[in-house]
Amino acid sequence: MTDSSIQPSDIPLELSEREQRGNIWRLAVAQALAGANSVVVYATGAIVGSTLAPTPILATLPLSIFVVGMALCTLPVGAIAGRYGRRTAFLAGAGCGVLAGLLAMYASFTSDFWLFCLSTFFGGAYAAVVLSFRFAAADGVAPARKARALSMVMAGGVAAGVVGPQLVTWTMDLWPQQLFAVTFLAQAIVAALSAFILFGVRLPIPSAAQKRGGRPLAAIALQPRFIAAATCGAISYTLMNFLMTAAPLAMHMHGHSTASSNLGLQWHVIAMFAPSFFTGRIIARFGAERVMITGLVLIGISAAVGLRGAEVVHFWWTLILLGLGWNFGFLGASALVLECHTDAEKTRVQSLNDFIVFGLMALGSFASGGILGVYGWNTVLWVSFPPLAITVLALVVLQFREKPVNAEAVEQ
Repeated sequence: MTDSSIQPSDIPLELSEREQRGNIWRLAVAQALAGANSVVVYATGAIVGSTLAPTPILATLPLSIFVVGMALCTLPVGAIAGRYGRRTAFLAGAGCGVLAGLLAMYASFTSDFWLFCLSTFFGGAYAAVVLSFRFAAADGVAPARKARALSMVMAGGVAAGVVGPQLVTWTMDLWPQQLFAVTFLAQAIVAALSAFILFGVRLPIPSAAQKRGGRPLAAIALQPRFIAAATCGAISYTLMNFLMTAAPLAMHMHGHSTASSNLGLQWHVIAMFAPSFFTGRIIARFGAERVMITGLVLIGISAAVGLRGAEVVHFWWTLILLGLGWNFGFLGASALVLECHTDAEKTRVQSLNDFIVFGLMALGSFASGGILGVYGWNTVLWVSFPPLAITVLALVVLQFREKPVNAEAVEQ
C-alpha cells in the first residue's frame, strides 16, 4: 500500500542513461580500488597477526575483527545513506579506509597487536560501505536492468583481484625492517583515490515523505524471498570468508611461500568478480534462486578439491572455485533482495540484509582460526559441508512453497 503523504513529485524518477552509465563506471572503478583494501587485509592479516599476537591462537583475530567491523557498520551505513544520501556514506567509508591503512602502518612500527586489530576494524567499516556499491548501482535504474547494473559494478572487483595482491607483492619488502609497512601506506593512498572517484557519483536522494514511508521492517524480513536471500548471502559469504581466512596461514603451515599464497588470493578474487560481467544476464534468464543454488554447490566442490591434497595447486583450485561459488551465491542473493522492497524501504532492507550476512560471517571468521590451529586445514574444509547442505535444501523447499511477490506492485 502507498503512504498517502507521498506525492507523485516525491517518487524518484529514473536516472537518464548517461547518468546511469556514469554511476556504474564510477562505482566499478571505486570497487576496483577499494577492493584492494580487503585483499591487503586478507593477505597480511594472519601473517602480521601471527607475528604480533601474544598467543598463536589469536593469529587470525585481526581478520575476525575486520569482519566484525563489516557487521557492526552496515546498519549505521544504511542510516547515513537514508538520511544524507549514499554518496555521503561512501565518502565516510573511504575515510575509514585511509585511517585503516595509516593505523596499520603505525602498528607495524610499534609492534602493537591491538592497534593493528583496530586498523582492521576500520578496514571492515570501509568494506561494508564498498559492498553497498552494488545496491547503489540499481538506484534510478529500470527494474528489468537492476540485476545487470548490480553485476557490472561487482565486476570492478576483477581489477581488485590484480591490484590488491600485486600491491602486497611490490611493496612488502620496500622497507625490510618493517614488513608490510609500505603496503599499508599504499592501502591508505588507494582509499583516498577511491574517494576522489566517488565525488562524481550522482544518485537520487530520498525525499522526506519517502523516509517516512514503507512497511514495517519485520514484515519485510519475514517474506520467504527475503529469508532465502539473506540465508544464501550469509552462508555464501561466511563460508567464503571461513575458507579464505584460513587458506594463507594453512599454506604457510604447509611450507608454501607468501608469494604463492598471494597469487592464490589474486586468482581467488578474480574468480569472485570476473563472472559478474555475465552473472546479471544469467540471473535474468534463469532466476536468482537457481543461480544461488549453483553457487552453493560450487563452494561445496571447492572444499572437496581442497580435501584431495595440500599442494599449492590444491589450494589454488580451492580458492578459485570458492570465488566462483561466492559470485553466484552472493550476487544471486543480492538480486533477490532487490525484489523484496520498495524505494522507500531500500536502505533499511539492504542494510538489514548485510547486517545478517556479515554478522554470521563474523562468527565463522572467529571459528576459522581456532579450528585451523587446533584441528588443521582438512577439518576447516569438512566443517563447510553441513551448512551448505542445509541451505541448499532450504532454498529448494522455499522455491517450491514461495508465491512470487513483485515488490514494485507494493507501491501501487
